[in-house]
Amino acid sequence: MTTAIKNEAPNQAANAADLSTTSRYRGCLLGGAVGDALGAPVEFMSRQEILGAFGPDGITEFAPAYGGIGTITDDTQMTLFTASGLIGGWVRGVTRGMGRLEGPVAGAYLRWLQTQEVEPTCDMTPGPGGPGWLFAQKALHSRRAPGNTCLSALRDMERRGIPASNNSKGCGGVMRVAPVGLFTLRWPSMRSPRHAFRLGTALAALTHGHPTGSLTGGVLAVLIYELANGATLRAALAVAKSNLMQHAGHEETLQAIEHAETLAASKVSPANGVDSLGEGWVAEEALAISIYCALIAQDFRQGVILAVNHDGDSDSTGAITGNLLGAQLGVEAIPPEWLEQLELRDVIAELADDLTQFPSWDFGNYAVDDAFAERICRKYPPH
Repeated sequence: MTTAIKNEAPNQAANAADLSTTSRYRGCLLGGAVGDALGAPVEFMSRQEILGAFGPDGITEFAPAYGGIGTITDDTQMTLFTASGLIGGWVRGVTRGMGRLEGPVAGAYLRWLQTQEVEPTCDMTPGPGGPGWLFAQKALHSRRAPGNTCLSALRDMERRGIPASNNSKGCGGVMRVAPVGLFTLRWPSMRSPRHAFRLGTALAALTHGHPTGSLTGGVLAVLIYELANGATLRAALAVAKSNLMQHAGHEETLQAIEHAETLAASKVSPANGVDSLGEGWVAEEALAISIYCALIAQDFRQGVILAVNHDGDSDSTGAITGNLLGAQLGVEAIPPEWLEQLELRDVIAELADDLTQFPSWDFGNYAVDDAFAERICRKYPPH
């Protein structure tokens, strides 16, 4: 990217009060998918290779990847299964009594594993509700360069919800947890940044055992929680860092975040700023690059374009940046031509709407509409 980007982006607080919850929730999930799809064609290319293939501004529009245009990768696949698992956990809580959410979300991840044609150690015999609506989406049964750590950790999980025993801090934990912030913001019993941080950390830890691999998940969950609640990104970062510093092993993640904040306030060129934060293959680098891009972006398009034109894990940094900017700016900020081409757009929007609406559903012991309750149980079975 050769275009100069100002350090104080005016969009950070613009019209925050005018955005609906639906707009922010759709913006978060669709924005993440758009960033993922934009970065998919260049994930394994260097910045110089990207510039050589797409011109001096790099990749700025969707390009062919995985047999299509606007195709998502494993990042969005796993994000969707996170959302499905959280709602399934709520269904279990209402019908059977509240329990920890790690188990139902792990069950959803194991369903994702099956879409990758890998059978888990855990028994995944479908219950009365079947494997669920998301598993039935045929387009998700496609390998899109899934991370080896996610595959192996889930395959070897002996009981649903048990943290991984590896020492990985790859970005596969943080890149999928944006729905945690949306979910905890809507569920009254979990409506606090502390709950968002704990749950985001715990879900990332299902596959990534290093503190940085899991604590970054907590940070992203809090950032999404705060942004979806109308905060600016700088204010959200203050809340996230406050929660982060209460946990052992936080130093590496905190240092990466503060490096991103310092760069955003400097006069360094955007491309050099991203380059100095790393390549994004590991969790703290992916998070820091995304925070930096979201802080200095003048709009959604500019932010995600910057986030994918670098050496490294372009689809993951594009996805996280899209989650952040989408939650902050709303779905209206996403270029319509990108949404029109996006794979599984309607499925993603429906999941976002369900995350918005689930606490108000006519469901549970006193439900009036039994047929609706049955549909919800089949759509989001408590794995």
